[in-house]
Amino acid sequence: MTAAVIPFAEGEAYLDWIALTEALAEGHRLPKAEIADTFLYRDADTLLNRAAWIDGLGLAVKSATVFPGNTARGTSSINGGVMLFSDADGTLQAIIDFHLVTKWKTAGDSLLAARRLARPDSRNILIVGAGTQARGLYAAYSAAFPEARFTIWNRTSANAEALAREIPDIAVATSLEDAVHQADIITCATMSTTPLIRGDWLQPGQHLDLIGAYRPDMREVDDAALHRGRLFVDSLDTTVGHIGEIKIPIETGVITATDIVADYYTPEAFTRDSDSDITIFKNGGGAHLDLMTSRYILDQWEAHT
Repeated sequence: MTAAVIPFAEGEAYLDWIALTEALAEGHRLPKAEIADTFLYRDADTLLNRAAWIDGLGLAVKSATVFPGNTARGTSSINGGVMLFSDADGTLQAIIDFHLVTKWKTAGDSLLAARRLARPDSRNILIVGAGTQARGLYAAYSAAFPEARFTIWNRTSANAEALAREIPDIAVATSLEDAVHQADIITCATMSTTPLIRGDWLQPGQHLDLIGAYRPDMREVDDAALHRGRLFVDSLDTTVGHIGEIKIPIETGVITATDIVADYYTPEAFTRDSDSDITIFKNGGGAHLDLMTSRYILDQWEAHT
């Protein structure tokens, strides 16, 4: 059987954000994924090789290059490829556009957490960072919070203004502190290596979604934020010891691994306790989520073509 080749636009036409979060939740009811990650670095550039195998779902291999300097040259800073293999016999079932998997996996991962942790009546959503992920986050959060108003803040204001021209429903914030004060949900997707969000800015009832810090030297929030909020991650295996947002404060004694309330494999604990909770979710985006997302994409492709 010939493997499906799924391009971005054609594949995206069949996808739904809420259905994806349900597929991710279902994937975590299967046996825990086996994951193997390798990271190679050259200054700011990164090569990520990620593989996952879930018994009953299949195997996926994803290779990604992250070259932040590409943005200044007008090209994508993230490139790569995704292959999906059969769980039954190991045959190649699909080659899926890397950017399609990454967009839907990343925003879908955060959206699943927000559906469980954010207040259902959230109406003000702040997107921090105007890069590629901002568009996916706007689309994903709009699906679950259709009455929400969106604001964007970016260190380079011209990029935020450009996104607002592209998506007129988004307002541009000039003060990050003021924008955080006013938000019900803050979703942060930046390349920052130093904290942008301060714990003393946070308000009771907020949900903070952290996406950008994917390297051991990167952080988007300070220590005070971690003390004020209840901390959740998508996977203990791919965040603790690997990602600066969690690794650095554990190494410095600010928090311990036991301060993490839950990951997706313990859904009964992955919940808001009260309307006044400040919930913090670290999106680590492991290969098992690429596998779950790729399987969802292929299932939709086969159902409609």
